Amino acid sequence: MRQQILNGDLPPGVQLRQDALAEEFGISRIPIREALLHLEASNLVKIMPHRGAVVTGLSLQEVEDIFQLRVQLEPQLLLLSAPHLSHDEIRDLDALAQEYGAALETGEVLRWGDLNSRFHLDLLRHANRPRSLTIVSGLLQDCERPTRLQISTSNDATRALSEHAQILDLCEARRFEEAAACLRGHIEHVGTSLIALYRRALARA
Repeated sequence: MRQQILNGDLPPGVQLRQDALAEEFGISRIPIREALLHLEASNLVKIMPHRGAVVTGLSLQEVEDIFQLRVQLEPQLLLLSAPHLSHDEIRDLDALAQEYGAALETGEVLRWGDLNSRFHLDLLRHANRPRSLTIVSGLLQDCERPTRLQISTSNDATRALSEHAQILDLCEARRFEEAAACLRGHIEHVGTSLIALYRRALARA
């Protein structure tokens, strides 16, 4: 069940019925009940009165909202931040991108979200818009698990790394409008891919 939740086969909002799960796995309801308690401790399900266990996570509408907000905010913040990024800071961002790439290659799933968030936030650090950056930080945190899911179930890891590198190259070349456009396209692609993944999972549920 844990793997089915993490890979999107059981999307957020799906109700997990103990009797149906016991029949599916060919076991009694007791180990199913224990498994659900472990999943609740991992914040993967919530056990609710009169409903049983429900898969937690963002709804399709929430994912759409998050990526719409990111598309609106991050490119504009990059236009403000990029002119103030030093050569050393761009080099540090490149090292962070390489670390992210290494985590993707070795399958260190739990590090993906943190490294990706750090890259995006460090890129925007000089925007001098603390309220907007706080919002972006929250959005990145909210979509961490769904984005991990999107990367792990697609072939987009190489694309993400390439786009991160391209954004840095454009910033260093002081082609800030192009860098912002690249960032916008990067976010839009991840959002579109993730929304399609959610819709397929909901159709199967």
